[in-house]
Amino acid sequence: MTTERATRRKQRVGTVISDKMDKSIVVNFAWTSRHPIYRKSRKRMTRFVAHDEHNEATLGDIVLIEETRPLSKTKRWRLVKIVTAVDVAEVQPTELDPEAGALPPPQTLEESPSADEPAEEETAIVDEPEAEVEPETEAEAEEEPEPEPEAEVETADDEKEAKE
Repeated sequence: MTTERATRRKQRVGTVISDKMDKSIVVNFAWTSRHPIYRKSRKRMTRFVAHDEHNEATLGDIVLIEETRPLSKTKRWRLVKIVTAVDVAEVQPTELDPEAGALPPPQTLEESPSADEPAEEETAIVDEPEAEVEPETEAEAEEEPEPEPEAEVETADDEKEAKE
């Protein structure tokens, strides 16, 4: 006589946000709740670590996970099925044809600019303060006018002294 469990296990549908671990995935489950005082709906997110026995799920897939017994320190869920699989490009960017315009042509070591020599486009002009140019001859030095002395400004104290 087989006995069926009377309780159903919790199931959640979420998005895979990490599949870097072996036989484990991290699923992001979004849900909404109302604030207890302000009664405004707010979006919440919970991350579940789920067991993926055959490493089927990939980043971005929408999956159905189900509650299970503790499998490790953080794993309490298991992958039931992949609801929607995301298409991942099979071709790496380095395999694309550079003539098609997808990638710039690869540079060889001879073509690449070295670190010692600055590139032509990267030449920067530095603004330096202009230094005073000394006259080359004595005649030019004599032609320059002497700066006029500043006019003395008389203050109230100077006026009192002048009257006394």
